[in-house]
Amino acid sequence: MAVVDFDVHHGNGTQAAFEDDDSLFLASIHQMPLYPGTGAASETGVGNIVNAPVVPHAAREDWRATFAGGLMPALESFRPDLILISAGFDAHRRDPLAHQSLEAEDFAWATRAILEVARRTCSGKVVSALEGGYDLEGLGRSAVAHVAALGED
Repeated sequence: MAVVDFDVHHGNGTQAAFEDDDSLFLASIHQMPLYPGTGAASETGVGNIVNAPVVPHAAREDWRATFAGGLMPALESFRPDLILISAGFDAHRRDPLAHQSLEAEDFAWATRAILEVARRTCSGKVVSALEGGYDLEGLGRSAVAHVAALGED
């Protein structure tokens, strides 16, 4: 099983739960530095953790390049039986908790990238759970874009 975590914080405990179990995989993109201060690229567990920190105010294109080049190849190499998406929308540009520049369509793009890997590795088996977002407009638009992407063929 693999978890792909896209949000602005790295502090949800998944890394601590996974880091000693090589049958589990975590790919996380998050702003750094930011509370709680974990999630450095050097934190790799037993080779099953891939952290892709991005700087505050990173350009959307840089975020996408980091996601596509830093997370997706490692996820595909792991060949999970199931992918869980920890979908946090607090990296939206409107969100008050961090300093990212993402728009709703960036989350749809990331969802499609995950689905492409899922189709190749685990017969498209994906489960998504809402993790966060604190600007209601940004959260709503991003969640709708994410769910719409999940429903595309």
